Amino acid sequence: MEEVLDERKQKILKAIIKTYMETGEPVGSRTISKYADLNVSSATIRNEMSDLTDMGYIVQPHTSAGRIPSDKGYRLYVNELMKEKEAEVAELRDLIIEKTDKMDKVLKKVAKVLASNTNYATMVSVPQYSGNKIKFIQLSRMSELQLVAVVVSDNNTVRNQIINLDEEMDDQTILKLNLLLNTNLNGIPIQDINLGMIARLKEQAGSHSGVVATVLDAVAATIHVEEEDMEIYTSGATNIFKYPELADKEKATELISAFEEKHELADLVKEQMSDGENTGIQVYIGDEMPIQTMKDCSIVTARYELGDGMYGTIGIIGPKRMDYENVVDSLKELKNHLDDVLKKKKT
Repeated sequence: MEEVLDERKQKILKAIIKTYMETGEPVGSRTISKYADLNVSSATIRNEMSDLTDMGYIVQPHTSAGRIPSDKGYRLYVNELMKEKEAEVAELRDLIIEKTDKMDKVLKKVAKVLASNTNYATMVSVPQYSGNKIKFIQLSRMSELQLVAVVVSDNNTVRNQIINLDEEMDDQTILKLNLLLNTNLNGIPIQDINLGMIARLKEQAGSHSGVVATVLDAVAATIHVEEEDMEIYTSGATNIFKYPELADKEKATELISAFEEKHELADLVKEQMSDGENTGIQVYIGDEMPIQTMKDCSIVTARYELGDGMYGTIGIIGPKRMDYENVVDSLKELKNHLDDVLKKKKT
């Protein structure tokens, strides 16, 4: 039966592992005593480290007085890490489910009221996360020749990637790859993962560089906003028939189709989200329109914020001769109102 570590031993083991992961050097009791939340003497830490050694969680290299984690120590650390992360994800998921229904109702109402007030067509996208840091990565065995990589970003977006292997990989190798990936990537902005870092990780992974490459593909996927994942509410599409220049049967059919299928609207939102500088009101006129079927229109958009890097887009689509002053004023007022309402709902 495996020993149960008390809280102090767990803290000391965690401190040893984190320090060793940062420095690559054996860790001594004096280094550990500097951890503020321990508040115990070096002598007590030495005794606890001796116990951890006897229990097989840390080992003492022959050439050093310090200790390094054993595979058993790493395993306990990773298991506890996964428990913590799973609890965080579950808590956040429950919160999101509770708030989503209220938010959807607000956004649907916003689209409807805006269409009614302006006599133009409107769109509102559900907030998407524009942050891009890796929270943690977990490689797990699915079968003899398959692994699954679970990549969680710091907004708790989860991506799963199946990895096919040429030959079976043992538990120790999977554990070491988990540590390699998490040590190097946790908390790193994805745009900072450059070719040099990828090459270094693949080199450290040795014969398993292909696994690392596949995981990095999954990492990249965590910041792609997929069209099918994006919810967009529209209203007032039939308002376009009120304007003769847009009422031509072919043009009107294309515009209605764009509002029903929403792929092009999603592209517009993605373009806005990818431009971190443009957080205010944007006006696209005629050929400036990123949506091909709307070249005879103008669209005025605003980005609203839910908080913690969550952004959505409000848009008003109408003829080129739209009342820009009224539309811009309406959007500004609505954007500020929406920022307030959604941030309050989040708390």
